[in-house]
Amino acid sequence: MRHPNYYFLKLFLFHILVFMGIADAISQNKSIPMTEEMYEIKDKDLLRKELYNLLGKLPDRERPISVELVSSEEKDGVIIEKLLLDINGLEKVPAFFTKPKNANGKLPVVLFNHSHFGQYEVGKNEFIYGRKEMQAPPYAFALAQEGYAGFCLDSWGFGERSGKSELDLFKEMLWKGQVLYGMMVYDNLRALDYLDSREDIDMERVATMGMSMGSTMAWWLAALDERIKVVVDLNCLTDFQTLLEKNDLSLHGIYYYVPDLLNHFSTSKINGLISPRPHFGLAGKFDPLTPLEGLLIIDENLKKIYAKDGAPQAWKLKIYDVGHEETAEMREDILQFLRDWL
Repeated sequence: MRHPNYYFLKLFLFHILVFMGIADAISQNKSIPMTEEMYEIKDKDLLRKELYNLLGKLPDRERPISVELVSSEEKDGVIIEKLLLDINGLEKVPAFFTKPKNANGKLPVVLFNHSHFGQYEVGKNEFIYGRKEMQAPPYAFALAQEGYAGFCLDSWGFGERSGKSELDLFKEMLWKGQVLYGMMVYDNLRALDYLDSREDIDMERVATMGMSMGSTMAWWLAALDERIKVVVDLNCLTDFQTLLEKNDLSLHGIYYYVPDLLNHFSTSKINGLISPRPHFGLAGKFDPLTPLEGLLIIDENLKKIYAKDGAPQAWKLKIYDVGHEETAEMREDILQFLRDWL
């Protein structure tokens, strides 16, 4: 007859062995292998819902939006409207809307997502005033010269919303069942709703772009919302698994981490939801935020997805001999891609 605690001890030992195996993998910087299912793109609408549901408790997508025009000025041939939007019901969202001074009719628009760089006071000002890591002129003016309207808001914790630290926001939202990045994505999805309400915007010609954190936001938004027709991401197309294997998670801000994401999605799978819409990824060969090995994985996977969707020419990845910056060549390539597709 077995000891009364036999089955308990057997189960206990089993869990100890499993834990030791996981710990050994972690100690060797190994990640759980990806399977083909993680890269398959089947029912895209269903996958969009699944991806959106990972973003925590979000405000109602149908809640009314109100907008206050704070100021309007003309500078170097560009109309710059400063807006204050009530889009989430929690705090007002400052934003810039720009368009060419002499524009007529409905305009194509670029939803521009600002970067991070640990410079929380900058936010949307990057769109109007630029930054040293990017080329001149700032994108508000570069886009207007091409005949495009533009829009950029302050993300949670940035610009005029920088009262609380990123870490404090993350912790507070976690307690409430919210995800900081989810709240950031939500605001930009509602920005699309606002642009859709404007009579001067052609919603059949909507692009989104950004650098660094703004790059990540661009491909998330396009994956979730098909109103975005063209995507440009600059210096943050990062393969999650490669980042894990290189033990470089600290290179990205805490906003970047969505609970349970890796159990459902890879970077390739999220970006696959954009296909067959035009998507241009730009990266620096020496940028530690986007390991080269991971870029090649994403490129291989997206080439397969776009070919399967009948649009192999609509996906483009170009890797430059630089680090985490925008060069003059990158700027010209971006504007040409927008000319070709937007």
